[in-house]
Amino acid sequence: MSQTALDTAPRVLILTPVKDAARHLDRYVANIEMMDYPKPSLSIGVLESDSRDETTKSLERLLPRLQARSDRVTVTKRDFGFQLPPGVPRWALAFQEVRRVVLARARNHLLFAALRDEEWVLWLDVDVIDYPPDLIRRLIAYGRDIVHPHCVLWRGGATFDRNGWADHGTKLLEDLRALPQPVRLDAVGASVLLIRADRHRDGLVFPPFPYGRHSDKMRPSHEVWGSGEIESEGLGMLASDMGLQCWGVADLEVLHAPE
Repeated sequence: MSQTALDTAPRVLILTPVKDAARHLDRYVANIEMMDYPKPSLSIGVLESDSRDETTKSLERLLPRLQARSDRVTVTKRDFGFQLPPGVPRWALAFQEVRRVVLARARNHLLFAALRDEEWVLWLDVDVIDYPPDLIRRLIAYGRDIVHPHCVLWRGGATFDRNGWADHGTKLLEDLRALPQPVRLDAVGASVLLIRADRHRDGLVFPPFPYGRHSDKMRPSHEVWGSGEIESEGLGMLASDMGLQCWGVADLEVLHAPE
């Protein structure tokens, strides 16, 4: 990479909330090490909460590698006192509202703890296991304030992160592959999500409560928490109220670990 590229690369902050993530952390770090992005322009922030496995010890072990790959690393701890009952999957309907509320709070706490002078924030979930090394460059090149790739379990497969949608939740990225890319979305997923940092500074956060009750973009009332959208989908509603457009790239795929 030329010195000019090093000097002009926008500063990017990768943010990752983790919980009971020990089994994913080695691959998460290895993938960041393979990113085609200059170290002086890369920062990393991780928030650990409520883990019952070896996540904290794994983060301590891997911290030197993250520090070697980036200009700055912020690791913070914030417990929210939420645990799913043993044997209950995280998508269980009865726990969706409280789980998404806690996740929104975790994302916001991490954002406020780690963001400094960066120009972009890349939300990157710890269980995203494969993506192109030039992912950051490709997403920035679209020039959109809010954009995410297509999170799937296998190449060409169905959409995994179903929080990114259009037309009141009736269309996912799997339905939009044939259109010119990127495509307009009303809500976003945050498995991998690039946001211009100034939009966060302007007040774009992850609502930890149902937001957008009067929006003409939201879905019909949710069967659990009723009207409004929470967390990343709530961020989509808030973005619209701020005059911002969300985008997705159906043909830029990233792989999520099997559940």
